[in-house]
Amino acid sequence: MSATVNLKDYTASAIATPLDVVAAAHRIAPMLAGHAEDVDETGRFVAESYDLLKQEGLVEAGVPSELGGGGAEVAELAEMLRILARSCGSTALAFAMHTHQVAIPAWRWRHQKVAAVEPLLRRVAAERLVLLSSGGSDWIGGSGTAEKVEGGYRINARKAFTSGAEAGSILMTGAIAEDQDGNRSVVHFGAPMKSANVRIEQTWRTLGMRGTASNDVVIEDLFVPDAGVSFSRKAGEWHPVFQTIATIAFPLIYAVYLGIAESARDIAVGIAKARPGADTAIAGRMDTELRAAQLAHRWMLDAVARNAPSADTVNEVMIGRTLVARHGIAAVELAMELAGGASFYRKTGLERRFRDIQGARFHPLQSGPQARYAGAVALGQPTTSIF
Repeated sequence: MSATVNLKDYTASAIATPLDVVAAAHRIAPMLAGHAEDVDETGRFVAESYDLLKQEGLVEAGVPSELGGGGAEVAELAEMLRILARSCGSTALAFAMHTHQVAIPAWRWRHQKVAAVEPLLRRVAAERLVLLSSGGSDWIGGSGTAEKVEGGYRINARKAFTSGAEAGSILMTGAIAEDQDGNRSVVHFGAPMKSANVRIEQTWRTLGMRGTASNDVVIEDLFVPDAGVSFSRKAGEWHPVFQTIATIAFPLIYAVYLGIAESARDIAVGIAKARPGADTAIAGRMDTELRAAQLAHRWMLDAVARNAPSADTVNEVMIGRTLVARHGIAAVELAMELAGGASFYRKTGLERRFRDIQGARFHPLQSGPQARYAGAVALGQPTTSIF
């Protein structure tokens, strides 16, 4: 049964200082679970989830406490997302895109002393801005056009897979600029979602993760002043900032898929225990696959904990990303087998988790580029243009 959150009856008075994001996630998890089925059935955006996330202070959780935020580190944020995903994969995945967009500048502010990111972080904390990521549509190659005009750039682009676009304040994105000699660079900037030059196009009709509302965002003739460009880089090649992005973002995103796999396992075990003659071998294979995903995710977080993003940490994180996806998907498949015919019914929640976890296949680096990247590292070859 779906449930409607009555925000008037809900308070977040138990928030600690500094923010305990894990406790906060546990508090709202039952309410997320209450509307997850309805969101999946209708394909509507998880708007009420964002109300709860804001009330709990989770929007600003990753902002350093010195700048007014919750001060949570990457490992804590990953645990938060894992817990949220056990209740509602769509909420967790959409929110992971905001979370990593906060965690990255927070890490740069704390560990690289990058002062330029401070105003954004302070605004996230003070105004509870929701940051969006254009993700795979923007990756290393870049997308869209940035025409140089007097005082800045005129941007035209379509950004697919923009999770949580309806709740977003700023789309953190980029577009390709080409100089007179044909050299292509990607300029990075924030596009205000309330601008008349930015609109959401409803394209999200998908197998899973339906409540993320990861629709296309279309940018038409948006003027970005030179001062609004955060940095620029050569198109189609790894840049040190993207090494930081990859190292920090993907352990957060894949915490979501791990949480989905864990919840599928628990549902299947509950069904199997209530039925005589359950196959212990299938249960054992399921737990073995799940443990492999958990260990791989821990490996990803270990790479983050080095606080030294590089081509090598990208390799370790992306190996982990592939293993979490592979073993997480396998664990959910075995969960369905263990539960038997009951898994085919929507009411168990297993088939939703089966559909949602398929999204783990499609984030960068996908299987082909990831294998080539890892192979190049093993053989001492360049990885600059492998993405």
